Amino acid sequence: MLIFHPFFEGFTMNSLALDYPSVLLRNEEAPCLSLYQPTHRQHPDNVQDPIRFRNLMKEMEASLRQQYPQREVGPLLAPFEALANDDAFWNHTSEGLAVLSAPGVFRVYQLPRPVTELVVVADSFHTKPLLRITQSADHYQVLGLSRNSFKLFEGNRDSLRQVQLPADTAQTAEAMLGNDTARHGTDVQQAASAHATKQFFRAVDQAVMQHYGPSGGMGLILAALPEHHHLFRSISKNPQLRKEALDVHPDAMPLEALRECAWQLVQADYLERLAGLITAYGAAAAKAQGSDALGDIAKAAVAGRVATLLIEADRLIPGHLQTTTGKVTARRLDDPQVDDLLDDLGELVLKAGGDVVVVPVQRMPTSTGAAAIYRF
Repeated sequence: MLIFHPFFEGFTMNSLALDYPSVLLRNEEAPCLSLYQPTHRQHPDNVQDPIRFRNLMKEMEASLRQQYPQREVGPLLAPFEALANDDAFWNHTSEGLAVLSAPGVFRVYQLPRPVTELVVVADSFHTKPLLRITQSADHYQVLGLSRNSFKLFEGNRDSLRQVQLPADTAQTAEAMLGNDTARHGTDVQQAASAHATKQFFRAVDQAVMQHYGPSGGMGLILAALPEHHHLFRSISKNPQLRKEALDVHPDAMPLEALRECAWQLVQADYLERLAGLITAYGAAAAKAQGSDALGDIAKAAVAGRVATLLIEADRLIPGHLQTTTGKVTARRLDDPQVDDLLDDLGELVLKAGGDVVVVPVQRMPTSTGAAAIYRF
């Protein structure tokens, strides 16, 4: 799960794992405001982040005044203004930021990958960038394990970050096993018994499965010194544990190097899975059980007929989708009523229980931005 815990007083960070799709795909009172921007972890790069945020706020205000000329926009922008003024927040940013707001709703998400600057004012939230982050198509976990402690990481092709476990979560052998570990000595790195190590590994395996959810589409990668691999595998009950592993503890390399090594292990499987989806689409389209025509896909999505929808990453197709009839109306990008048709299609399919996969442009099997496989 991508769970980000509060680290500053002004705002509470929200959890994509808890909110998407159940919260963010709810029908909220319009206007629904969606703001995305890339951010930076380190000084001095992050100095420009609040400035860029305020520039996006100006775009949002202009769009609001154009779409809702009779409405007072001050209350709608007030939580954005408060966030812009929160110095503690801007001193602890990540690679990307998403802020979604509607009357009575304000959600702030720090994202583990950069996103394109974008402001959307519409009758529903723009959530495609969040779908790309939360989808399991290229998601994996890394378990960093030593004989006396463990860490859990989550990542995809672009980024990797350590999961911030709750403060009351035991992450060391001594904390998990109590006096049993102490009985074998306090310097467990040098003198822990095989019995205590086995107990600790079993406790870690159970904790990962019970408390931190499934590892996602590409599985759980063990990162540990070679001498710990056999013992952990002999006691692990986790069906997501991959055969491939990293013969190094995460503390021994920079985070980006760990991401690169982990992605090399899962990339082939990811490409194979994506190729399987593309092949399935081709077979379905040949039997008139799939389509790349946005109008046809929209009608099928409204009827709950889309089993799998592939949508092109980083592409916005301006238009309006009538969610009761599936009628698609093309619009210009500068139209104040513009929505993203791909985003709206993805929401409809998810609400109907279908799968949505965001595909890099170079691997997209169609030129329309979408490809649907129908249930029937």
